[in-house]
Amino acid sequence: MPESTTVDPAGGNPVTGPAESVSRWRTSRYLLDLSAPLVMGIVNVTPDSFSDGGRNANTSAALAHCEQLLADGANILDIGGESTRPGSPAVPLEEELARVLPVVREATRLNVPLSVDTYKPEVMRAVLDLGADIVNDIWALRQPGAAQVVASHPQCGVCLMHMHRDPQTMQQAPMEGDPVQQVLSFLERAALDLQGLGVEKSRIVLDAGIGFGKTVEQNFALLAQQARLQAAGYAWLAGWSRKSSLGAVTGLPVDQRLGASVAAAVLAVERGARIVRAHDVRDTVAALRVWQAMQAQQDALRGSSATQPQ
Repeated sequence: MPESTTVDPAGGNPVTGPAESVSRWRTSRYLLDLSAPLVMGIVNVTPDSFSDGGRNANTSAALAHCEQLLADGANILDIGGESTRPGSPAVPLEEELARVLPVVREATRLNVPLSVDTYKPEVMRAVLDLGADIVNDIWALRQPGAAQVVASHPQCGVCLMHMHRDPQTMQQAPMEGDPVQQVLSFLERAALDLQGLGVEKSRIVLDAGIGFGKTVEQNFALLAQQARLQAAGYAWLAGWSRKSSLGAVTGLPVDQRLGASVAAAVLAVERGARIVRAHDVRDTVAALRVWQAMQAQQDALRGSSATQPQ
């Protein structure tokens, strides 16, 4: 059996072990072990991010933030050069490339899986050629040529997200009806279409798109009924960090949603999410380790009761 590089969920360090097809996410340079939840740290290289106000908008600041996220326990870095908050304007291609490429070029030396948050096929091609591992696309590769870029790049990972409408209009007229079935049907079709282009299922992760054209109630319905999504047989990413739905139920502004974000991450993992995307990596990692310790005890109790004489 060939060896492959995976990521240790506890520390984010590359380790070597036998390749397996179960609970793994295949990416360009890494085969990620999803048997325990992974934390994807957010690196916004934008002047207008809803959550960090452009603090990492230049290359040196972004790289320093990458290093801090890794020290805090991030397993994956997700680099983005365009804000997708509701109402945000689209960023021209050349500007996004100028923001993202210098950071990706340097971050490839950090020995960690790199994801790039983009929907533009030209950006996808450029970052994958530089050594990025994952394309994280809010449009689920619906932009012309995007799916072909991913299909033509051997082994890169991809995260397909559900979004109703587009960032400029998605909250003006949120989706209606059962969000779970709509999200599931859309993402299953997107994943199958991609597999039809030759992309293996092990390369695909799905994201329900919390906050992207959905009401507060619909976002929490997706969390409460996440088991329905899990039945599709894909690994899922959850992106609740600092979202407005958390502010709606807590009354807290975006810079005070740490506790709510961590709680949502744990609830998502408890319901089956294998990756959580987070701004506050240290606290998210700590909370998930507490959850894992509890899970280990539950598993031990179940094993013990199974071996007791009847």
